[in-house]
Amino acid sequence: MIAIRSLCKEYPSGHSVIHALQNIDLAIERSEFISFIGKSGSGKSTLLNLIGGLDRPTSGIISFNDQELTTLSSPQLAEYRKTRVGIIFQSFNLIHTQTALENITTALAIGGIARPKRKSLGMHFLEKVGLADRATHLPSELSGGESQRVAIARAIANGPEMVLADEP
Repeated sequence: MIAIRSLCKEYPSGHSVIHALQNIDLAIERSEFISFIGKSGSGKSTLLNLIGGLDRPTSGIISFNDQELTTLSSPQLAEYRKTRVGIIFQSFNLIHTQTALENITTALAIGGIARPKRKSLGMHFLEKVGLADRATHLPSELSGGESQRVAIARAIANGPEMVLADEP
């Protein structure tokens, strides 16, 4: 499902360069669960951002089901993120002015789900994570664990082939 070859990511830092990832080779099969474990700053989030199409590598190749992500245009990467990958961010990235339900229905709208179906589908996913009774609450009215569950519901709402979770 995922094939990574000679992956490198560098960030300029003043007069030097931070080598976040150096020559990573990795294969992940369909239905496989993988955890990346390491100390803070070891490149875990950077690797997830690259696999998720949120960032581009300095060099190397990332393929998803034989489609090379490193050659995709920005609109093609947006389509990849919209239809093939769900991302649960470390800080959740919920829209603070939207309710729990609206955070999920916004993801469904981006995923191309017709307006009449969004609310019922959003409620379905809130029920799956045990938060149907918190649908009308803003993120500021949710606990950290509840916010994380809204982020999970949002990440799986469009039926992605892969879910990436940063600091789950």
